[in-house]
Amino acid sequence: MSEVTTLDGARVVVTGGAGFIGSHVVDALLRDRRPRSVTVVDDLTNGRRENLATWSDDPRMALVVGDVRDRSVMDAVLEDADVVMHLACLGVRHSLHSPEENHSVNADGSLTVGLAARDAGVRLLLHVSSSEVFGTAQYAPMDERHPTWPETVYGGAKLAGEAYARAMGRTYGLPVIVARPFNTYGTRSHHEGDSGEIIPRTIVRMLAGHAPVLYGTGEQTRDFMHVRDTAAGLVALAECPAAIGETVNLGTGRELAMREVCEVIADAVGRPDLAPELLPARPGDVGRLMVDATRMEMLTGWAPRTELVDGIAELVSWFRASGRTADELAAEASTTNWGRAVPAALRDGTTAGRVLAPAQAASR
Repeated sequence: MSEVTTLDGARVVVTGGAGFIGSHVVDALLRDRRPRSVTVVDDLTNGRRENLATWSDDPRMALVVGDVRDRSVMDAVLEDADVVMHLACLGVRHSLHSPEENHSVNADGSLTVGLAARDAGVRLLLHVSSSEVFGTAQYAPMDERHPTWPETVYGGAKLAGEAYARAMGRTYGLPVIVARPFNTYGTRSHHEGDSGEIIPRTIVRMLAGHAPVLYGTGEQTRDFMHVRDTAAGLVALAECPAAIGETVNLGTGRELAMREVCEVIADAVGRPDLAPELLPARPGDVGRLMVDATRMEMLTGWAPRTELVDGIAELVSWFRASGRTADELAAEASTTNWGRAVPAALRDGTTAGRVLAPAQAASR
């Protein structure tokens, strides 16, 4: 089995390729490389067809609407594949209200993808994990040998998924790379429901004139990287034979507190008067993240290029150009976004548009 040295001419499968990060990976492949084909597998739970609109008429791109847990789907898609880039997952806050489903997609789905990749004889499985496998930093910056003590079922399931991927390599000889991106932001990111992340949620709230919402002290820190840099880093790893068998962190190495993020967004939106509103701490919230990306740089020479101020300004402009009003966008950004969505049959004048906290959902 030959090693991948370039994605030019390769038949690439991207699971979760209609999602936020996945669609940018598809962009990077079709814009910057010459693959023979890029097949996206996405069940469209969080992914969107419009994220792939640029390539809808490109004969190299195909979308298969399917579930990564469905072995028949994965066998059919991977039959002639050279490279699998596995990004399909459900998010961290989803795991707080639906831990079994979250585990099923993130862990069991990863095992299914790995076994299908093994049986298809693909030349590379790039498994995309998450910095959430670490939990809160015990030291910083965090290298790949930092202890893994996930705070949530999401983090635990992502850790299981990457362990399954490594097992595919060690037991069956499948060429595998595990990537651990830290926090990613940028265009196509989610502001709505349990998928909503701090940067897009804060932008849409401020655009509508609402104060940003932080949980606990607001001093939690993250390592934010622009999605185009994340996508470029994943492509660089996929073309690096020296990375096979490795687990590799992706991030900027710059640590930023949530309060500081709100200040950057306030400047970009033009609302420095909107001070953060502090709410009780969110369950399972990681306190500190900051990457050591030395291994990534040594293996690939890759480094992020987009400054946070520029990336946030671009995202603000993207929301403003969305064709939707600020109030419409803000209404979708739940104040507490880790509860189960209210079923339509239960909505009334007091519950419409809300997401119930876990205790409220259970009481229903």
